[in-house]
Amino acid sequence: MFVNQIHRLQRESQTGHDFHIFWVPRRTTVSDKILEETGVLGDVTISELPLNFFPLERDVLSLELLDSFDDLYLNKDVTPAFLMARALMEIQRNHGLFPRIIGKGDNAKRVADMLARMRQEALAEPDYDGNAKNAFSPSTTIESVIIIDREVDFVTPLLTQLTYEGLIDEFFGIENNQTKLDTTVVGAPSQPSSANSQTRKRPVQLDSSDKLYEQLRDANFAIVGSLLNKVALRLQKIQKDYELNQSSKSIADLKEFVGNLPAYQAEQQSLRIHSGLAEEIMKHTRSDLFKGLLEVQQNLAAGADPSSQFNKIEELIARDTPLREVLRLLCIYSCISGGIQQKEYDQFRRLILEGYGYQHILTLHKLAKLQLLLPRSSPLAGMIPGTGSADAAGSKTNYSYLRQQLRLIVDEVKEDDPNDIAYVYSGYAPLSIRLVQSVLQKQHLLKITKGNNAAAASAAVSAGTAQGWHGFDDAVKHVRGRTFYELQKGEDKAVKARALLSGGSERQTVFIVFVGGITFTEIAALRFIARQEKERRNIVICTTSIISGNRMMDAATETGSYAKEVAPAVAT
Repeated sequence: MFVNQIHRLQRESQTGHDFHIFWVPRRTTVSDKILEETGVLGDVTISELPLNFFPLERDVLSLELLDSFDDLYLNKDVTPAFLMARALMEIQRNHGLFPRIIGKGDNAKRVADMLARMRQEALAEPDYDGNAKNAFSPSTTIESVIIIDREVDFVTPLLTQLTYEGLIDEFFGIENNQTKLDTTVVGAPSQPSSANSQTRKRPVQLDSSDKLYEQLRDANFAIVGSLLNKVALRLQKIQKDYELNQSSKSIADLKEFVGNLPAYQAEQQSLRIHSGLAEEIMKHTRSDLFKGLLEVQQNLAAGADPSSQFNKIEELIARDTPLREVLRLLCIYSCISGGIQQKEYDQFRRLILEGYGYQHILTLHKLAKLQLLLPRSSPLAGMIPGTGSADAAGSKTNYSYLRQQLRLIVDEVKEDDPNDIAYVYSGYAPLSIRLVQSVLQKQHLLKITKGNNAAAASAAVSAGTAQGWHGFDDAVKHVRGRTFYELQKGEDKAVKARALLSGGSERQTVFIVFVGGITFTEIAALRFIARQEKERRNIVICTTSIISGNRMMDAATETGSYAKEVAPAVAT
Protein backbone atom coordinates (compact mmCIF):
# COMPACT_ATOMS: atom_id res chain seq x y z
CA MET A 1 0.00 0.00 0.00
CA PHE A 2 1.18 3.54 -0.72
CA VAL A 3 1.05 4.33 3.03
CA ASN A 4 4.10 2.08 3.51
CA GLN A 5 5.93 3.95 0.75
CA ILE A 6 5.18 7.28 2.45
CA HIS A 7 6.49 5.98 5.78
CA ARG A 8 9.63 4.60 4.10
CA LEU A 9 10.39 7.89 2.31
CA GLN A 10 9.84 9.88 5.51
CA ARG A 11 12.17 7.54 7.38
CA GLU A 12 14.97 7.11 4.84
CA SER A 13 15.00 10.26 2.72
CA GLN A 14 17.28 13.17 3.60
CA THR A 15 15.01 15.69 1.86
CA GLY A 16 11.42 16.65 2.51
CA HIS A 17 8.62 15.52 0.23
CA ASP A 18 5.15 16.79 -0.61
CA PHE A 19 2.67 13.92 -0.87
CA HIS A 20 -0.52 14.20 -2.94
CA ILE A 21 -3.29 11.59 -3.14
CA PHE A 22 -5.93 11.71 -5.87
CA TRP A 23 -8.89 9.42 -5.25
CA VAL A 24 -10.74 8.15 -8.34
CA PRO A 25 -13.67 8.60 -8.69
CA ARG A 26 -14.20 10.26 -5.27
CA ARG A 27 -12.83 10.81 -1.80
CA THR A 28 -14.67 9.02 0.99
CA THR A 29 -14.88 9.28 4.77
CA VAL A 30 -13.68 5.68 5.03
CA SER A 31 -10.49 6.45 3.09
CA ASP A 32 -9.78 9.44 5.36
CA LYS A 33 -10.32 7.25 8.42
CA ILE A 34 -7.83 4.66 7.13
CA LEU A 35 -5.22 7.36 6.45
CA GLU A 36 -5.80 8.77 9.94
CA GLU A 37 -5.36 5.36 11.57
CA THR A 38 -2.09 4.80 9.67
CA GLY A 39 -0.77 8.19 10.76
CA VAL A 40 -0.37 9.90 7.39
CA LEU A 41 -3.54 12.00 7.11
CA GLY A 42 -1.77 15.16 8.21
CA ASP A 43 1.19 14.56 5.88
CA VAL A 44 -0.69 14.38 2.57
CA THR A 45 -2.74 16.68 0.38
CA ILE A 46 -5.91 14.88 -0.67
CA SER A 47 -8.00 15.55 -3.77
CA GLU A 48 -10.49 13.60 -5.85
CA LEU A 49 -10.64 13.09 -9.60
CA PRO A 50 -14.27 12.67 -10.72
CA LEU A 51 -13.74 11.24 -14.20
CA ASN A 52 -17.47 10.49 -14.64
CA PHE A 53 -18.29 9.02 -18.06
CA PHE A 54 -15.84 7.28 -20.37
CA PRO A 55 -17.02 7.40 -24.01
CA LEU A 56 -16.86 3.77 -25.16
CA GLU A 57 -18.53 4.87 -28.39
CA ARG A 58 -20.18 7.96 -29.80
CA ASP A 59 -23.49 6.69 -28.42
CA VAL A 60 -22.29 4.79 -25.30
CA LEU A 61 -21.03 6.44 -22.11
CA SER A 62 -19.91 4.25 -19.20
CA LEU A 63 -18.72 4.97 -15.68
CA GLU A 64 -16.69 1.73 -15.98
CA LEU A 65 -17.50 0.77 -12.40
CA LEU A 66 -16.72 -2.91 -12.85
CA ASP A 67 -18.01 -3.82 -9.38
CA SER A 68 -21.24 -1.82 -9.64
CA PHE A 69 -23.42 -4.95 -9.87
CA ASP A 70 -21.84 -6.45 -6.74
CA ASP A 71 -22.02 -3.13 -4.90
CA LEU A 72 -25.67 -2.39 -5.64
CA TYR A 73 -27.28 -5.81 -5.31
CA LEU A 74 -24.96 -7.91 -3.15
CA ASN A 75 -23.35 -5.39 -0.81
CA LYS A 76 -26.29 -2.93 -0.89
CA ASP A 77 -23.83 -0.08 -1.45
CA VAL A 78 -25.49 2.80 -3.33
CA THR A 79 -22.21 4.47 -4.34
CA PRO A 80 -22.68 3.59 -8.06
CA ALA A 81 -26.09 5.31 -7.98
CA PHE A 82 -24.50 8.43 -6.49
CA LEU A 83 -21.72 8.44 -9.10
CA MET A 84 -24.29 8.05 -11.88
CA ALA A 85 -26.31 10.97 -10.50
CA ARG A 86 -23.17 13.11 -10.31
CA ALA A 87 -22.25 12.29 -13.93
CA LEU A 88 -25.78 13.12 -15.12
CA MET A 89 -25.66 16.35 -13.11
CA GLU A 90 -22.56 17.34 -15.06
CA ILE A 91 -24.53 16.90 -18.29
CA GLN A 92 -27.25 19.17 -16.87
CA ARG A 93 -24.67 21.81 -15.96
CA ASN A 94 -23.44 21.89 -19.55
CA HIS A 95 -26.68 21.44 -21.49
CA GLY A 96 -29.55 22.42 -19.20
CA LEU A 97 -31.97 20.37 -17.15
CA PHE A 98 -33.51 17.15 -18.40
CA PRO A 99 -37.08 18.33 -19.14
CA ARG A 100 -38.46 14.89 -18.24
CA ILE A 101 -37.06 12.24 -15.92
CA ILE A 102 -38.70 8.86 -16.47
CA GLY A 103 -37.68 5.67 -14.73
CA LYS A 104 -38.35 2.25 -13.32
CA GLY A 105 -36.76 0.55 -10.33
CA ASP A 106 -35.66 1.46 -6.83
CA ASN A 107 -32.08 2.37 -7.75
CA ALA A 108 -33.37 4.37 -10.72
CA LYS A 109 -35.57 6.38 -8.32
CA ARG A 110 -32.60 6.80 -6.03
CA VAL A 111 -30.61 8.35 -8.91
CA ALA A 112 -33.53 10.68 -9.74
CA ASP A 113 -33.82 11.79 -6.10
CA MET A 114 -30.07 12.44 -5.91
CA LEU A 115 -30.28 14.49 -9.12
CA ALA A 116 -33.05 16.62 -7.60
CA ARG A 117 -31.00 17.18 -4.44
CA MET A 118 -27.87 18.07 -6.44
CA ARG A 119 -29.88 20.60 -8.42
CA GLN A 120 -31.12 22.25 -5.22
CA GLU A 121 -27.59 22.32 -3.82
CA ALA A 122 -26.29 23.90 -7.03
CA LEU A 123 -29.02 26.56 -6.93
CA ALA A 124 -28.14 27.38 -3.33
CA GLU A 125 -24.48 28.01 -4.12
CA PRO A 126 -23.19 31.19 -5.79
CA ASP A 127 -21.57 30.81 -9.17
CA TYR A 128 -17.86 31.40 -9.63
CA ASP A 129 -18.61 35.06 -10.48
CA GLY A 130 -20.92 35.53 -7.50
CA ASN A 131 -24.21 35.28 -9.43
CA ALA A 132 -26.98 32.85 -8.52
CA LYS A 133 -27.18 29.85 -10.81
CA ASN A 134 -30.39 30.83 -12.55
CA ALA A 135 -29.16 29.23 -15.77
CA PHE A 136 -30.68 25.92 -14.63
CA SER A 137 -33.62 25.82 -17.00
CA PRO A 138 -34.85 22.89 -19.10
CA SER A 139 -32.61 22.06 -22.04
CA THR A 140 -33.83 22.67 -25.58
CA THR A 141 -31.47 20.04 -27.00
CA ILE A 142 -32.42 17.23 -24.60
CA GLU A 143 -35.84 15.58 -24.74
CA SER A 144 -35.70 13.39 -21.65
CA VAL A 145 -33.71 10.91 -19.58
CA ILE A 146 -34.99 7.35 -19.08
CA ILE A 147 -33.45 5.55 -16.08
CA ILE A 148 -33.72 1.75 -15.80
CA ASP A 149 -32.59 -0.23 -12.75
CA ARG A 150 -30.89 -3.48 -13.74
CA GLU A 151 -32.89 -5.48 -11.20
CA VAL A 152 -36.17 -4.83 -13.04
CA ASP A 153 -34.92 -7.37 -15.60
CA PHE A 154 -32.29 -9.84 -14.44
CA VAL A 155 -33.34 -12.48 -16.99
CA THR A 156 -32.06 -10.64 -20.08
CA PRO A 157 -28.35 -10.58 -19.07
CA LEU A 158 -28.61 -14.19 -17.85
CA LEU A 159 -29.57 -15.34 -21.35
CA THR A 160 -26.73 -16.09 -23.78
CA GLN A 161 -26.15 -13.08 -26.01
CA LEU A 162 -26.53 -13.87 -29.71
CA THR A 163 -25.14 -10.79 -31.44
CA TYR A 164 -21.56 -10.86 -32.73
CA GLU A 165 -20.30 -8.45 -30.07
CA GLY A 166 -22.32 -10.22 -27.39
CA LEU A 167 -20.83 -13.63 -28.24
CA ILE A 168 -17.30 -12.20 -28.21
CA ASP A 169 -18.02 -10.99 -24.68
CA GLU A 170 -19.56 -14.35 -23.69
CA PHE A 171 -16.61 -16.46 -24.88
CA PHE A 172 -13.57 -14.17 -24.61
CA GLY A 173 -14.64 -11.15 -22.56
CA ILE A 174 -14.49 -7.49 -23.58
CA GLU A 175 -13.01 -4.88 -21.27
CA ASN A 176 -12.44 -1.23 -22.18
CA ASN A 177 -13.28 -1.97 -25.84
CA GLN A 178 -10.58 -4.63 -26.03
CA THR A 179 -10.44 -8.40 -26.01
CA LYS A 180 -7.39 -10.65 -25.85
CA LEU A 181 -7.26 -13.45 -28.41
CA ASP A 182 -4.82 -16.19 -29.27
CA THR A 183 -2.59 -15.31 -32.23
CA THR A 184 -3.52 -18.64 -33.80
CA VAL A 185 -7.06 -17.25 -34.12
CA VAL A 186 -6.47 -13.69 -35.33
CA GLY A 187 -2.83 -13.77 -36.45
CA ALA A 188 0.17 -11.98 -35.02
CA PRO A 189 0.14 -8.16 -34.81
CA SER A 190 1.91 -6.34 -37.63
CA GLN A 191 4.16 -4.62 -35.08
CA PRO A 192 4.61 -6.97 -32.11
CA SER A 193 5.26 -5.18 -28.84
CA SER A 194 7.71 -6.33 -26.21
CA ALA A 195 4.80 -6.77 -23.77
CA ASN A 196 3.20 -9.40 -25.99
CA SER A 197 6.38 -11.04 -27.28
CA GLN A 198 6.33 -13.69 -24.53
CA THR A 199 2.65 -14.58 -24.89
CA ARG A 200 0.39 -15.94 -27.59
CA LYS A 201 -2.40 -13.56 -26.60
CA ARG A 202 -2.96 -10.47 -28.71
CA PRO A 203 -5.14 -7.49 -27.75
CA VAL A 204 -7.74 -6.63 -30.40
CA GLN A 205 -9.46 -3.25 -30.41
CA LEU A 206 -13.24 -3.50 -30.77
CA ASP A 207 -14.86 -0.18 -31.59
CA SER A 208 -16.14 1.91 -34.50
CA SER A 209 -12.60 2.84 -35.58
CA ASP A 210 -12.78 -0.58 -37.26
CA LYS A 211 -15.47 0.00 -39.90
CA LEU A 212 -15.99 -3.71 -40.52
CA TYR A 213 -16.52 -4.37 -36.83
CA GLU A 214 -18.99 -1.47 -36.69
CA GLN A 215 -20.98 -3.24 -39.41
CA LEU A 216 -20.82 -6.65 -37.71
CA ARG A 217 -21.13 -6.01 -33.99
CA ASP A 218 -24.91 -5.55 -33.67
CA ALA A 219 -25.83 -8.30 -36.16
CA ASN A 220 -27.21 -11.64 -35.03
CA PHE A 221 -24.34 -14.10 -35.31
CA ALA A 222 -26.38 -16.26 -37.71
CA ILE A 223 -25.74 -13.76 -40.53
CA VAL A 224 -22.16 -12.74 -39.69
CA GLY A 225 -20.72 -15.37 -42.05
CA SER A 226 -22.64 -14.02 -45.04
CA LEU A 227 -21.63 -10.43 -44.18
CA LEU A 228 -17.96 -11.42 -44.03
CA ASN A 229 -18.31 -13.26 -47.33
CA LYS A 230 -19.72 -10.15 -49.04
CA VAL A 231 -16.79 -8.05 -47.80
CA ALA A 232 -14.28 -10.69 -48.96
CA LEU A 233 -15.82 -10.79 -52.46
CA ARG A 234 -15.78 -6.98 -52.69
CA LEU A 235 -12.10 -6.78 -51.71
CA GLN A 236 -11.22 -9.55 -54.17
CA LYS A 237 -13.00 -7.63 -56.94
CA ILE A 238 -11.06 -4.45 -56.14
CA GLN A 239 -7.78 -6.39 -56.28
CA LYS A 240 -8.72 -8.18 -59.51
CA ASP A 241 -9.90 -4.99 -61.25
CA TYR A 242 -6.64 -3.26 -60.40
CA GLU A 243 -4.52 -6.14 -61.69
CA LEU A 244 -6.49 -6.40 -64.97
CA ASN A 245 -6.43 -2.68 -65.71
CA GLN A 246 -3.02 -1.80 -64.26
CA SER A 247 -1.37 -1.19 -67.65
CA SER A 248 -4.16 1.07 -68.91
CA LYS A 249 -4.49 3.23 -65.81
CA SER A 250 -3.54 6.88 -65.96
CA ILE A 251 -1.24 8.60 -63.50
CA ALA A 252 -4.29 10.12 -61.81
CA ASP A 253 -5.91 6.67 -61.39
CA LEU A 254 -2.72 5.21 -59.92
CA LYS A 255 -2.42 8.16 -57.56
CA GLU A 256 -6.01 7.63 -56.40
CA PHE A 257 -5.38 3.91 -55.84
CA VAL A 258 -2.23 4.61 -53.81
CA GLY A 259 -4.21 7.13 -51.74
CA ASN A 260 -6.85 4.48 -50.98
CA LEU A 261 -4.28 1.76 -50.29
CA PRO A 262 -4.00 2.25 -46.48
CA ALA A 263 -7.78 1.94 -46.06
CA TYR A 264 -7.83 -1.12 -48.33
CA GLN A 265 -5.02 -2.80 -46.37
CA ALA A 266 -6.69 -1.96 -43.06
CA GLU A 267 -9.94 -3.53 -44.26
CA GLN A 268 -8.08 -6.65 -45.40
CA GLN A 269 -6.42 -6.93 -41.99
CA SER A 270 -9.77 -6.43 -40.26
CA LEU A 271 -11.34 -9.10 -42.47
CA ARG A 272 -8.63 -11.59 -41.48
CA ILE A 273 -9.15 -10.86 -37.78
CA HIS A 274 -12.94 -11.13 -37.82
CA SER A 275 -12.97 -14.18 -40.10
CA GLY A 276 -10.69 -15.98 -37.63
CA LEU A 277 -12.72 -14.74 -34.67
CA ALA A 278 -16.05 -15.77 -36.25
CA GLU A 279 -14.64 -19.20 -37.02
CA GLU A 280 -13.54 -19.61 -33.40
CA ILE A 281 -16.96 -18.53 -32.12
CA MET A 282 -18.57 -21.02 -34.50
CA LYS A 283 -16.63 -23.85 -32.85
CA HIS A 284 -18.43 -22.95 -29.61
CA THR A 285 -21.89 -22.36 -31.09
CA ARG A 286 -21.84 -25.67 -32.99
CA SER A 287 -20.97 -27.71 -29.90
CA ASP A 288 -23.60 -29.95 -28.31
CA LEU A 289 -23.06 -28.17 -24.99
CA PHE A 290 -23.89 -24.73 -26.41
CA LYS A 291 -26.94 -26.06 -28.25
CA GLY A 292 -28.18 -27.78 -25.10
CA LEU A 293 -27.76 -24.66 -22.95
CA LEU A 294 -29.44 -22.45 -25.54
CA GLU A 295 -32.39 -24.83 -25.91
CA VAL A 296 -33.10 -24.83 -22.17
CA GLN A 297 -32.74 -21.03 -21.97
CA GLN A 298 -35.11 -20.41 -24.86
CA ASN A 299 -37.65 -22.91 -23.54
CA LEU A 300 -37.66 -21.20 -20.14
CA ALA A 301 -37.91 -17.73 -21.68
CA ALA A 302 -40.81 -18.85 -23.87
CA GLY A 303 -42.79 -20.06 -20.86
CA ALA A 304 -42.35 -23.82 -21.20
CA ASP A 305 -43.09 -25.90 -18.11
CA PRO A 306 -39.84 -25.60 -16.11
CA SER A 307 -40.18 -29.14 -14.76
CA SER A 308 -39.76 -30.40 -18.32
CA GLN A 309 -36.27 -28.85 -18.35
CA PHE A 310 -35.06 -30.43 -15.10
CA ASN A 311 -33.75 -33.62 -16.67
CA LYS A 312 -31.71 -31.58 -19.16
CA ILE A 313 -30.21 -29.46 -16.38
CA GLU A 314 -29.38 -32.59 -14.37
CA GLU A 315 -27.73 -34.06 -17.47
CA LEU A 316 -25.63 -30.91 -17.89
CA ILE A 317 -24.45 -31.20 -14.28
CA ALA A 318 -23.60 -34.87 -14.83
CA ARG A 319 -21.53 -33.89 -17.90
CA ASP A 320 -19.49 -31.52 -15.69
CA THR A 321 -20.77 -28.40 -17.45
CA PRO A 322 -19.06 -25.24 -16.08
CA LEU A 323 -20.81 -24.21 -12.89
CA ARG A 324 -21.71 -20.70 -13.98
CA GLU A 325 -23.59 -22.06 -17.01
CA VAL A 326 -25.65 -24.33 -14.76
CA LEU A 327 -26.28 -21.48 -12.31
CA ARG A 328 -27.41 -19.19 -15.13
CA LEU A 329 -30.07 -21.73 -16.14
CA LEU A 330 -31.30 -22.14 -12.57
CA CYS A 331 -31.38 -18.36 -12.04
CA ILE A 332 -33.39 -17.87 -15.25
CA TYR A 333 -35.91 -20.44 -14.04
CA SER A 334 -36.09 -18.89 -10.56
CA CYS A 335 -36.53 -15.32 -11.84
CA ILE A 336 -39.21 -16.25 -14.38
CA SER A 337 -41.17 -18.61 -12.12
CA GLY A 338 -40.94 -16.78 -8.81
CA GLY A 339 -38.60 -19.33 -7.29
CA ILE A 340 -37.98 -23.08 -7.59
CA GLN A 341 -40.10 -25.74 -5.91
CA GLN A 342 -38.49 -26.63 -2.57
CA LYS A 343 -38.03 -30.31 -3.45
CA GLU A 344 -36.34 -29.47 -6.76
CA TYR A 345 -34.26 -26.70 -5.17
CA ASP A 346 -32.95 -29.14 -2.56
CA GLN A 347 -32.11 -31.65 -5.29
CA PHE A 348 -30.15 -29.15 -7.38
CA ARG A 349 -28.46 -27.82 -4.24
CA ARG A 350 -27.23 -31.33 -3.43
CA LEU A 351 -26.04 -31.97 -7.00
CA ILE A 352 -24.12 -28.67 -7.09
CA LEU A 353 -22.43 -29.18 -3.71
CA GLU A 354 -21.47 -32.77 -4.48
CA GLY A 355 -20.41 -32.07 -8.05
CA TYR A 356 -18.61 -28.74 -7.74
CA GLY A 357 -17.56 -28.49 -4.10
CA TYR A 358 -19.10 -27.68 -0.75
CA GLN A 359 -17.68 -24.16 -0.81
CA HIS A 360 -20.56 -23.34 -3.16
CA ILE A 361 -22.96 -23.31 -0.25
CA LEU A 362 -21.67 -19.73 0.00
CA THR A 363 -22.33 -19.24 -3.72
CA LEU A 364 -25.95 -20.32 -3.28
CA HIS A 365 -26.27 -18.02 -0.27
CA LYS A 366 -25.06 -15.05 -2.34
CA LEU A 367 -27.42 -15.91 -5.20
CA ALA A 368 -30.28 -15.96 -2.70
CA LYS A 369 -29.16 -12.57 -1.36
CA LEU A 370 -29.19 -11.25 -4.94
CA GLN A 371 -32.70 -12.77 -5.28
CA LEU A 372 -31.52 -14.64 -8.37
CA LEU A 373 -31.91 -18.21 -7.08
CA LEU A 374 -34.48 -18.92 -4.40
CA PRO A 375 -36.74 -21.77 -3.28
CA ARG A 376 -40.39 -20.93 -3.82
CA SER A 377 -40.97 -21.26 -0.07
CA SER A 378 -38.77 -18.20 0.51
CA PRO A 379 -40.76 -15.06 1.41
CA LEU A 380 -38.79 -13.16 -1.26
CA ALA A 381 -39.65 -15.57 -4.07
CA GLY A 382 -43.44 -15.29 -4.11
CA MET A 383 -43.78 -11.52 -3.92
CA ILE A 384 -44.74 -10.76 -7.50
CA PRO A 385 -46.73 -7.64 -8.40
CA GLY A 386 -50.49 -7.84 -8.38
CA THR A 387 -53.08 -5.49 -9.84
CA GLY A 388 -53.00 -3.12 -6.92
CA SER A 389 -52.90 0.66 -6.80
CA ALA A 390 -51.08 2.69 -9.42
CA ASP A 391 -48.14 3.44 -7.15
CA ALA A 392 -47.80 -0.10 -5.79
CA ALA A 393 -44.34 -1.49 -6.41
CA GLY A 394 -43.79 -5.23 -6.74
CA SER A 395 -40.83 -7.05 -5.30
CA LYS A 396 -40.51 -9.27 -8.36
CA THR A 397 -40.96 -8.87 -12.09
CA ASN A 398 -43.90 -10.95 -13.33
CA TYR A 399 -42.50 -12.40 -16.57
CA SER A 400 -45.51 -14.67 -17.14
CA TYR A 401 -47.81 -11.65 -17.34
CA LEU A 402 -45.38 -9.43 -19.25
CA ARG A 403 -44.60 -12.13 -21.82
CA GLN A 404 -48.09 -11.53 -23.23
CA GLN A 405 -48.59 -7.85 -22.39
CA LEU A 406 -45.33 -6.65 -23.97
CA ARG A 407 -44.89 -9.53 -26.42
CA LEU A 408 -41.51 -10.67 -25.22
CA ILE A 409 -41.57 -13.70 -27.53
CA VAL A 410 -41.63 -13.04 -31.29
CA ASP A 411 -42.03 -16.24 -33.31
CA GLU A 412 -41.20 -14.89 -36.76
CA VAL A 413 -38.03 -12.85 -36.40
CA LYS A 414 -35.96 -11.76 -39.40
CA GLU A 415 -32.33 -11.95 -38.40
CA ASP A 416 -31.04 -10.77 -41.78
CA ASP A 417 -33.56 -7.91 -42.07
CA PRO A 418 -34.79 -7.23 -38.51
CA ASN A 419 -38.22 -5.76 -37.90
CA ASP A 420 -38.17 -6.06 -34.11
CA ILE A 421 -35.63 -5.87 -31.29
CA ALA A 422 -36.22 -9.60 -30.68
CA TYR A 423 -33.66 -10.39 -33.41
CA VAL A 424 -30.85 -9.87 -30.87
CA TYR A 425 -31.90 -13.01 -28.96
CA SER A 426 -33.36 -14.88 -31.96
CA GLY A 427 -36.96 -14.44 -30.85
CA TYR A 428 -36.80 -13.00 -27.32
CA ALA A 429 -37.31 -9.25 -26.89
CA PRO A 430 -35.40 -7.96 -23.83
CA LEU A 431 -37.89 -6.71 -21.23
CA SER A 432 -35.58 -3.81 -20.34
CA ILE A 433 -35.70 -2.53 -23.93
CA ARG A 434 -39.45 -3.13 -24.24
CA LEU A 435 -39.77 -0.73 -21.28
CA VAL A 436 -37.79 1.87 -23.22
CA GLN A 437 -40.07 1.30 -26.22
CA SER A 438 -43.13 1.86 -24.05
CA VAL A 439 -41.85 5.42 -23.56
CA LEU A 440 -40.27 6.20 -26.95
CA GLN A 441 -42.24 4.04 -29.39
CA LYS A 442 -45.75 3.83 -27.97
CA GLN A 443 -47.52 3.53 -31.33
CA HIS A 444 -45.17 0.82 -32.58
CA LEU A 445 -45.36 -1.18 -29.36
CA LEU A 446 -49.16 -0.94 -29.24
CA LYS A 447 -49.31 -2.22 -32.80
CA ILE A 448 -47.33 -5.37 -32.03
CA THR A 449 -48.89 -6.03 -28.61
CA LYS A 450 -52.57 -5.13 -29.14
CA GLY A 451 -53.04 -6.43 -32.69
CA ASN A 452 -56.60 -5.70 -33.86
CA ASN A 453 -57.23 -3.41 -30.89
CA ALA A 454 -54.20 -1.25 -31.67
CA ALA A 455 -56.22 1.51 -33.35
CA ALA A 456 -58.40 2.13 -30.31
CA ALA A 457 -55.41 1.94 -27.98
CA SER A 458 -53.40 4.29 -30.18
CA ALA A 459 -56.14 6.89 -30.03
CA ALA A 460 -55.75 6.98 -26.26
CA VAL A 461 -52.02 7.61 -26.49
CA SER A 462 -51.93 9.65 -29.68
CA ALA A 463 -48.61 11.24 -30.54
CA GLY A 464 -47.83 14.37 -28.60
CA THR A 465 -50.37 13.79 -25.83
CA ALA A 466 -49.06 10.71 -24.01
CA GLN A 467 -45.98 11.12 -21.86
CA GLY A 468 -44.01 8.87 -19.56
CA TRP A 469 -45.47 5.40 -19.04
CA HIS A 470 -49.00 6.37 -20.13
CA GLY A 471 -50.59 3.62 -22.19
CA PHE A 472 -48.54 0.90 -20.51
CA ASP A 473 -49.31 1.68 -16.87
CA ASP A 474 -50.77 -1.75 -16.16
CA ALA A 475 -47.79 -3.60 -17.62
CA VAL A 476 -45.31 -1.42 -15.72
CA LYS A 477 -47.08 -2.27 -12.43
CA HIS A 478 -45.96 -5.86 -12.94
CA VAL A 479 -42.30 -4.85 -13.16
CA ARG A 480 -40.17 -4.76 -10.03
CA GLY A 481 -39.48 -1.47 -8.29
CA ARG A 482 -40.80 2.07 -8.17
CA THR A 483 -42.22 3.86 -11.20
CA PHE A 484 -41.78 7.59 -11.72
CA TYR A 485 -42.26 10.39 -14.21
CA GLU A 486 -41.06 13.85 -13.24
CA LEU A 487 -41.00 17.21 -15.01
CA GLN A 488 -38.23 19.74 -14.39
CA LYS A 489 -39.30 23.30 -15.00
CA GLY A 490 -37.47 26.60 -15.05
CA GLU A 491 -38.54 30.21 -15.20
CA ASP A 492 -41.03 30.73 -18.05
CA LYS A 493 -39.08 33.65 -19.55
CA ALA A 494 -35.81 31.72 -19.60
CA VAL A 495 -37.45 28.65 -21.13
CA LYS A 496 -39.11 30.67 -23.89
CA ALA A 497 -35.88 32.53 -24.65
CA ARG A 498 -33.88 29.31 -24.97
CA ALA A 499 -36.55 27.77 -27.21
CA LEU A 500 -36.55 30.86 -29.43
CA LEU A 501 -32.76 30.87 -29.75
CA SER A 502 -32.60 27.15 -30.58
CA GLY A 503 -35.21 27.49 -33.30
CA GLY A 504 -36.45 23.95 -32.61
CA SER A 505 -34.82 22.67 -35.80
CA GLU A 506 -32.34 20.24 -34.22
CA ARG A 507 -33.21 16.71 -33.23
CA GLN A 508 -33.35 16.39 -29.48
CA THR A 509 -31.38 13.80 -27.51
CA VAL A 510 -32.75 11.11 -25.22
CA PHE A 511 -30.39 9.72 -22.58
CA ILE A 512 -31.14 6.09 -21.69
CA VAL A 513 -29.46 5.22 -18.39
CA PHE A 514 -28.89 1.73 -16.98
CA VAL A 515 -28.03 1.57 -13.29
CA GLY A 516 -26.32 -1.74 -12.51
CA GLY A 517 -25.04 -2.51 -16.00
CA ILE A 518 -26.13 -3.18 -19.57
CA THR A 519 -25.23 -5.99 -21.98
CA PHE A 520 -23.80 -5.52 -25.47
CA THR A 521 -26.93 -7.19 -26.83
CA GLU A 522 -29.18 -4.63 -25.14
CA ILE A 523 -26.99 -1.91 -26.65
CA ALA A 524 -27.57 -3.52 -30.07
CA ALA A 525 -31.34 -3.44 -29.46
CA LEU A 526 -31.19 0.24 -28.46
CA ARG A 527 -29.20 1.03 -31.61
CA PHE A 528 -31.95 -0.70 -33.61
CA ILE A 529 -34.47 1.68 -32.00
CA ALA A 530 -32.11 4.62 -32.66
CA ARG A 531 -32.06 3.79 -36.39
CA GLN A 532 -35.86 3.75 -36.44
CA GLU A 533 -36.02 7.06 -34.56
CA LYS A 534 -33.15 8.86 -36.33
CA GLU A 535 -35.46 11.41 -37.99
CA ARG A 536 -36.96 12.40 -34.64
CA ARG A 537 -34.31 12.06 -31.95
CA ASN A 538 -30.78 11.02 -31.02
CA ILE A 539 -30.25 8.27 -28.46
CA VAL A 540 -27.28 8.19 -26.06
CA ILE A 541 -26.78 5.19 -23.78
CA CYS A 542 -25.32 5.68 -20.28
CA THR A 543 -24.41 2.87 -17.90
CA THR A 544 -22.51 2.13 -14.73
CA SER A 545 -20.70 -0.71 -16.55
CA ILE A 546 -21.00 -3.41 -19.19
CA ILE A 547 -22.44 -6.61 -17.73
CA SER A 548 -23.11 -10.19 -18.79
CA GLY A 549 -24.50 -13.37 -17.25
CA ASN A 550 -20.94 -14.55 -16.65
CA ARG A 551 -20.08 -11.43 -14.65
CA MET A 552 -23.28 -11.80 -12.63
CA MET A 553 -22.38 -15.38 -11.72
CA ASP A 554 -18.75 -14.45 -10.99
CA ALA A 555 -20.00 -11.86 -8.49
CA ALA A 556 -21.65 -14.62 -6.47
CA THR A 557 -19.34 -17.58 -7.06
CA GLU A 558 -17.13 -18.59 -4.16
CA THR A 559 -13.62 -19.10 -5.53
CA GLY A 560 -11.93 -20.47 -2.42
CA SER A 561 -11.86 -24.14 -1.54
CA TYR A 562 -12.40 -25.24 2.03
CA ALA A 563 -11.35 -28.84 1.57
CA LYS A 564 -8.94 -29.99 4.24
CA GLU A 565 -5.46 -30.27 2.82
CA VAL A 566 -3.95 -33.69 3.39
CA ALA A 567 -0.19 -33.74 3.91
CA PRO A 568 1.65 -35.96 1.42
CA ALA A 569 2.68 -39.32 2.75
CA VAL A 570 6.34 -39.57 3.75
CA ALA A 571 8.19 -42.54 2.34
CA THR A 572 9.80 -44.75 4.93
